[in-house]
Amino acid sequence: MMTTQQRLWVGLGFALTLFLLYVLSPILTPFFIAAFLAYLGDPLVNVLRRLRLSRTWAALIVFLLLMTLILGMLLFFIPLLTRQVTLLINRIPVVVDWLQQSLLPWLNSEFNLNLSFDLVDLKKVLAQHWQQASNIAAEVWKIFSQSGLVILGWFAKLLLIPVVTFYLLRDWDQVLLGLRELLPRRIEPLVVHLTRECNGVLGAFLRGQLLVMLVQAVVYSVGLMLVGLDLALLLGSIAGLVGIVPYLGVIIGIFSAGIAAVIQFHDWIHVIYVIIVFLVAHVIENFILTPWLVGDRIGLHPVAVIFAVLVGGHLFGVMGVLLALPVAAVIMVLIRHLRQRYLMSELYS
Repeated sequence: MMTTQQRLWVGLGFALTLFLLYVLSPILTPFFIAAFLAYLGDPLVNVLRRLRLSRTWAALIVFLLLMTLILGMLLFFIPLLTRQVTLLINRIPVVVDWLQQSLLPWLNSEFNLNLSFDLVDLKKVLAQHWQQASNIAAEVWKIFSQSGLVILGWFAKLLLIPVVTFYLLRDWDQVLLGLRELLPRRIEPLVVHLTRECNGVLGAFLRGQLLVMLVQAVVYSVGLMLVGLDLALLLGSIAGLVGIVPYLGVIIGIFSAGIAAVIQFHDWIHVIYVIIVFLVAHVIENFILTPWLVGDRIGLHPVAVIFAVLVGGHLFGVMGVLLALPVAAVIMVLIRHLRQRYLMSELYS
């Protein structure tokens, strides 16, 4: 057991680390992104090392693959998504007309309601806000473009990411070895065991679940394109990305794509096509993608997943949503370890 003085030093070190992370957070972002990319690429570096390549050459090959993949996705998807968002903005008046002329009368007649909204004024308000938003964006860009130091700082951070990523890929094992050597010898075996188990869980999530989300986004988008939906790429990408929460991607996808199909085609047969696309994609995810890419290593119940995402979003916003499941998976590893210790303790017996 640690003495009172040792506990004090550990607590002070932990508090100091949190304080430094908070103070240095503006400049740590590129390092966190680089560490994330290096973590994703390290298994492939190890595979190349087993082919008798040096660590430097293996890291260079994986680094070039990562950068090519990221740049290719940006160059391919950003123009397409920009056109889709522009199309969505232009469709807002059509959506408002459909709500007023089709949906509200149908709801009133089918459910004996008396709903009435002044959607003409709503359309005017939306148009005014879009105009104001574009003017604000123009002013922000004007201020941003006149500040040379801001641009230089932004590009410096952006260029720092690939540099740090390469060095971390090359020296990843040495960094881990250095951290391991700093551990107190008495707790080193336990910390290494828990770290390996957490690494298995995080690897399953980061490398597996993210691949599932990306593949699902592609499947949704291609399926909606075959249906003929104009907003196929935008809606399919959103449904794939929110698929991090079980069943949420399917629900949001069917709802949003179904409304878009009704507005575009003015019939219900295309809504049925949309439902078929998402149900087929969901079957592919459950029986092929998830068992193959993720397996059952995460060990989180769907209710726990939903709870973790809601708590993360409530406490830390968008970043909390992104980090909720990895953090929850690590906490589950620690909870399983504590449960095992409890079952072996005198208190339980």
